[in-house]
Amino acid sequence: MPYTEQQLQALRDALASGVRRARFADREMEFRDVTELKQAIATAEADLAKRAGTPIARQIRVSTGKGF
Repeated sequence: MPYTEQQLQALRDALASGVRRARFADREMEFRDVTELKQAIATAEADLAKRAGTPIARQIRVSTGKGF
């Protein structure tokens, strides 16, 4: 399902207000917990970035200690 900016903003507003429900025009979605809501926001952001041609920033961190 392609996301819109309005849907992404509705998800962010739901997270900011502490509710687990988000309404998009004729639909209402209820999330089990905040983690699921954050996951939906990340999915929407990735979808919008992909359609806009913006690369998704990825980082790989390597740390070593003494020895190996």
